[in-house]
Parts: sequence; C-alpha cells; structure tokens
Amino acid sequence: MTKGASWLLAAMALCTCLPAVAAIKLLAEGEISATAQDQSHLTGLLEDGVTPKNQAGGFGGAIAYSGHGQTYYAVPDRGPGAGETSYMERLYQLEIRLNRTDEGFQLRPRITATHVLKDKSGKPMTGDAAAFDAVNSPESLRRDSEAVRVSADGTTVYIADEYGPFIDKYSLATGKLLGHVPVPNKFHIDFPSKYIREELNRNLVGRQSNRGLEALAITPKGDRLIAMIQDPLIQDSNHDAEHKLVGTHNRILDVELTSGVVKEYVYPLEDPKNGVSEMVAVNDHQLLVLERDSKSGVETKDKKLHLIDLSGATDVHGYKSLSEQGLIVEEASGASHPVFVQKKPFLDMLGFGIQAMPEKIEGLTFGPDLEDGRHLLILSTDNDFSRTESTRFFAFAIDPGDLPGYQPQKIAASSGSAHAKSAGRN
Repeated sequence: MTKGASWLLAAMALCTCLPAVAAIKLLAEGEISATAQDQSHLTGLLEDGVTPKNQAGGFGGAIAYSGHGQTYYAVPDRGPGAGETSYMERLYQLEIRLNRTDEGFQLRPRITATHVLKDKSGKPMTGDAAAFDAVNSPESLRRDSEAVRVSADGTTVYIADEYGPFIDKYSLATGKLLGHVPVPNKFHIDFPSKYIREELNRNLVGRQSNRGLEALAITPKGDRLIAMIQDPLIQDSNHDAEHKLVGTHNRILDVELTSGVVKEYVYPLEDPKNGVSEMVAVNDHQLLVLERDSKSGVETKDKKLHLIDLSGATDVHGYKSLSEQGLIVEEASGASHPVFVQKKPFLDMLGFGIQAMPEKIEGLTFGPDLEDGRHLLILSTDNDFSRTESTRFFAFAIDPGDLPGYQPQKIAASSGSAHAKSAGRN
C-alpha cells in the first residue's frame, strides 16, 4: 500500500468516527426582556420585595413546540430564590417567529397567553419550598416545573417537576391538573423538607436536593414519555472525601403511557460536575440530550448536545444502585454489568461564537422544518428571574443528513386552538 493510500484510508476511518455536524448552522438569536410581564393579571410583589408577581422569568428552562405554526409552550420554574416565595406556577403560550431578512434570519419570541397552574380543586400550584406534605405526595401543591411536552391529542401537556419529582398532566385550555404519570419510588425522597441540603440529614434514596426531573421527551407517536434527572440519584452516587455525593450514572425513565410499563437506562455523564438540563426525541429510540456545566461567559467549558440511542441498552429498572460499588453488588448477585445508552457528541454550543455565554441553557425543542427541508432546533435559557438578564433563544438549522432518523412528533391540530381561545386568561 502506498503512503498516499494509507493516509486516505486513515482519513476515511476518522470521518466515520466523528459526528457529521458540519451542516449545523446558528441562524439567529432572540430574547424576551428580563422585565417582561405575563398575562396572569397578578399584582403586587413577591415576598422578596422586588419581584412583581406577574414577572415573566425562568421559563426558558422548559420549552416545547405545539406541532402547529409558530406556537410553543413554556413553563417557569419555582420562582426567584431557592423556593423562598409563594410564586404561582404557570404555563405560557409563546409565539416564536423565525423571519428571513436580507442579512439572514431574525428570531422574534413573545409570550401570547398565560395560565396559572392549578390542582384539581382549583388551588394554585406554588414554587414555595415549604408547600409539601409529609409523605411527598404528588397531591401536594409544591412544584418546580423544569420540562414540558405536548401530548399527541394536542389538548394537554406533561410537565416534569424537580421537587417530588413528579410528572403531571395539565389541560392546555385551563391550566388545570388532570392527573399524574407514576414515577418509581426510587426517584422519590422519603423525608421532604424546605431545606436545600435535606438529603444529607435523613434520605438514603431518591433525587438529590434540587436535582430532580430536569429533562422530558415524548416519542413521535406520543405513546411514551422519557425523562431524566439532572444528577445521579442518592443511591446511584458515591461519597467523596468531603462526604459529598458524586456520580456519573444518571437514570433515564421510559414510561409507556397506555400500559404503564416502565424501563430505565443508564446515561453516563461526561463529568461528575455536569448535569442534564433537557432532552428531546429524534425518533422512538434516539434523543438529543443537553448536558452542561455550571459556568458562564469565558469560564464555560462544557455546553453540548449529545445524540443518544436506547437500542441495546440494559433495562436497569431492577438495579437498586448504579454507583460503582452498587454495580459490584449487583454483579455478585448474578446481574450483568449494564450496557449504557449509546452516546456521541452532536452540537457544541461553544463552537458558534455566542457572546456572553449564559450558564443555564436549559430549553430544547424542535420547531417546524424550514422551507429548504432543514430541521429547526430551538434552545433557550433560564434567567432565574433576573431583573437584568433577558431570556435568550437560539435557532439552529440541522441538515437532514445529520439526523437521518428524525421523525417529527405527530400532534393533533387542536393544540394551538385550544389555548388560543383562552389567550390572556389565568
């Protein structure tokens, strides 16, 4: 073999190993002002003394496409601070327009309608950390909404909560709670508390404090919900020299909505300091996962989308612990070492020249395909109810060749109209 032929074969081998992301383009960035107000008609200030009750903040952490036109939905989290106010949880309808200009594209997002989320009896759901019950029940009013997806029928949404953690189903037309999607007990803590370090006192299993269900996807047919926690569960982590929980094995929860059958898979974090912020379905077995560090600006090191595949991964629903020691115990009892989900890098946010890189890039959804056939991918930021930092939106164009298996979600046409009829009400 000649030297030139050898070099060519090596180059071809390299090309087959790397993800084909050359065609991904950042088309435009848009924003909604930090001082924007919603249509909740709430008046006065929250208990922090500075935040208006109708301030539109924190909603860039959870965004979903309606399946029709330019309509999207978003949910704010628990409000300003660490759950220290009686902030009312709500559901936003957004219009996000991507307009072509002589220079390229222009992204224009705006909030068009607001619903305060309420339980079945009409009481508002709240981000107040003290609004839990002793048994950590989904019937409590305490919620920290972190992800949203529209159901196949287009009249309801599923919202993932970080406190419980819970997955709830709400009406798009009224914002009223309709029911819950069961989450296995291993994800729940036994002793809820308003304190940020609650798990260090009594809880031996469940989500870490402020590290519940952060990511939620729905399959194209709308028959399965796939959710993931931000960091490994308490029982899936090890303790470092300072007795802090450290782990890299996140559990993915896969729920069939009709039968209730549950499967779980292992998602390996790139770094134990990273967390998972969101994911969106590419098809019924592939997903894009947003994994990031907790840095901003020039200190940012890791803000990436990874393409994962559930095919061939081990169902670890029966595994009590995914920590290194836990897996050793499982293997000693006859279980095999689990096969993790397949994972490869897809999009690096640091490669697009984004100015003042925000810490919390947390929202992720596909939008309507562009006229040229490319897929529209929207990412958004959680501004933590800042009075100076806007909520930012980034529009990316994905060449079909980079996601050959992509299937858009099928959503009935009633999704946009159901909410539009009540636009502006709370």
